[in-house]
Amino acid sequence: MTTELRRGYCALCISRCGCVGTLVDGILTRIDPDPAHPTGQALCIKAKAAAESVYAPERILHPLRRTRPKGESDPGWEQLSWDDALDSLAAKILATPSRSLAFGVATPSGTAVTDSFAWIHRLAHACHSPNLVFATENCNWHKDHAAAYTFGAGNGMPDYQHTACILLWGFNPATTWLAQAAAIQQAHRRGARLIVVDPRRAGLAASADLWLRIHPGSDAALALGLAHILIESGHFDHAFLARWSDAPFLVADADGRLLYGADLAPEGDPEQAVAWNERTGTTQLCPRHPPNMASEVRLALRGRYTIATHCGPITCRPVFERFIEHCRTWTSARVEKATGIPAEQIELAANMIADNLPLSFFTWTGTCQHDNATQTGRAIAVLYGLTGCLDAPGGNVWFDKPKLANIMGFDWVSPEERASTLGYRERPQGPPQQGWITSRDLFRAIVESEPYPVSCLLSFGSNFLLSKPNTRMSAAALERLDFFALAEMVETPTSRYADLLLPVCSAWEREGLQAGFQVSAAAEAHVQLRPAMVPPRGESRSDAWIVFELAKRLGLSNSFFGGDQEAALTAMLAPSGLTPEALRASPGGITVPLHTRYRKYQQHGFSTPSGRLEFHSERLRGVGLNPLPEYVPSGVPRDPRFPLTLTTAKWPQYCHSQQRHQPSLRRRMPEPLVELHPDTAAARGIVAGEWLTVVTSMGSMRARARLDRHLAPEVVCAQYGWWQYADGAGDANRLIDGEFFDPVAGSNSLRNFPCQVVSSSR
Repeated sequence: MTTELRRGYCALCISRCGCVGTLVDGILTRIDPDPAHPTGQALCIKAKAAAESVYAPERILHPLRRTRPKGESDPGWEQLSWDDALDSLAAKILATPSRSLAFGVATPSGTAVTDSFAWIHRLAHACHSPNLVFATENCNWHKDHAAAYTFGAGNGMPDYQHTACILLWGFNPATTWLAQAAAIQQAHRRGARLIVVDPRRAGLAASADLWLRIHPGSDAALALGLAHILIESGHFDHAFLARWSDAPFLVADADGRLLYGADLAPEGDPEQAVAWNERTGTTQLCPRHPPNMASEVRLALRGRYTIATHCGPITCRPVFERFIEHCRTWTSARVEKATGIPAEQIELAANMIADNLPLSFFTWTGTCQHDNATQTGRAIAVLYGLTGCLDAPGGNVWFDKPKLANIMGFDWVSPEERASTLGYRERPQGPPQQGWITSRDLFRAIVESEPYPVSCLLSFGSNFLLSKPNTRMSAAALERLDFFALAEMVETPTSRYADLLLPVCSAWEREGLQAGFQVSAAAEAHVQLRPAMVPPRGESRSDAWIVFELAKRLGLSNSFFGGDQEAALTAMLAPSGLTPEALRASPGGITVPLHTRYRKYQQHGFSTPSGRLEFHSERLRGVGLNPLPEYVPSGVPRDPRFPLTLTTAKWPQYCHSQQRHQPSLRRRMPEPLVELHPDTAAARGIVAGEWLTVVTSMGSMRARARLDRHLAPEVVCAQYGWWQYADGAGDANRLIDGEFFDPVAGSNSLRNFPCQVVSSSR
């Protein structure tokens, strides 16, 4: 018997936990943490079940094509060769107009598709398709892209080693990001305070210094209320706001627009905002580069001024004065009414923040999966901006990371082609500006040809039927597609609508590159080329192999390094100074010598139109939205038949809708659960452990009752992503209407939908 150890990292989710695989006579038998790795302190049960994933009897091991009509329970799969499969797929793509061709890709945050994510984008862009769906609107848009409307970049990463207070908002890292959970626990043990905002007392909320039980979707109200307390008590960074934010910029009272040099005089600079200089008692132009002023300049953050313009006198106020007025209505009593959080807890949270700087924060799907996600993200970002902790020691920092070549090919799609992206007209400031579309817009184009028909879809993963609302529309669209090719590991409810099923190997059976592991400066500096633990089973191949082989058949070899994946990897690594050979010689990875630079905005400003952190967003104002963050209650209509609120959450046993076929995980979570308060259950005659039915305006779903005294009595929590269970039990997506979504991002109201709960035994 021969035993071999191989170092790598788990690619199943964004945590990318460092690990060591054990092979016995060439068979993967176990996965253990790698303590020498920057994210290798622990592993979740999904990683520990890796051998089950690799050797699962349900694996698709050969290309398959449908022989029976869609809608039948058995697709009548017929095995074919890779050459035949790829030739037929290439022929379909070449025969489809570029805008009628769509691509799909699973989330890189919760699946192993991250190994091929950039290459899939490159293929879509090389085909000049303007439409790629990967669920960014319900996953990362608000933290990685919408945050740019305030910070000019994503939210960054908390500097846990130096922070004094951590604010987790709609984020349970114990379930979704184990490496970050470990960093938070270490910081908490050394004395950092921990505040958790979540409807559920789950994960780190149970050990937090303060848990705020918020009503789903009311997060912006809490952020504005906290901002009000900090401002009124004087606990905000006045110097940072005056020098590095747009807080002093003057806004016209009449129409709410920012004033620029061109307003003062026709020959004035249209890009320099106007502020009020308190020392001179006159207007002051604020250059974008550098975006700060000389130390002797004192810009006003408060007051109302009448200034002369070439069109006559204008009454105006600083952005910050308007924001103060905006927040003033959000008293603790009003926030309590909107959020369900007691007023004394709101004030305690504000005081804890004020007394324990520097503050760091992280938010994820708990604030994203709502139809008010963008303004919620803005409210949290602006609240954080008050502290002046952004990109400072102990705050949220954009750590330096090794540079890779950008090979995604976004610039291959012309502006004219991009303008045809589904949803672009409705949401030009959201994901469509990157070519990322919502499944709702894709399925509407398929079913209703609105605004034009889409007939061919190639998707790498994505279980649309169990990851998106309005399951009926998803099924109707997939059934109507002229051609649907899907790359998957196992059959899923979505795969049963595919015309062509392509077998993908697991992450344990292929190489993968990760440049930066996010959770700290040291982790971000780490680069690793993960080796394949074992060879691919059957004829399964990596997503990248499929992309490169398909590109050859599409006449795109020149865009894919002659079809040579090794040459492509070399080119991607070139800016880092590393080579594939060097990384393969160091399977545990290489840490690049990088120096953490704080407050980088002092050299370059923020990557916003003003060069400053922006309380007031002219870009959002330009599409008819409030330029200041605001609380917008959910647009889902309330109905007395459905007095409860259905929210959803992920459990540690599964990633999204994956792993439901794996025995060890299924033993730990054999049936779908719905959590509800004991009083809510008793009022409906529901007993713990019995089957109940959740009912909404869209349909009904069965699940086992689990009583949780920490939940609010009006909130019911279902598990996200259930499938492979009798009668569709556990599938919460069928209960939610996809027509209620954020006006910028298209985020669905997956976590705030009216419902009723009844006993299934009646």
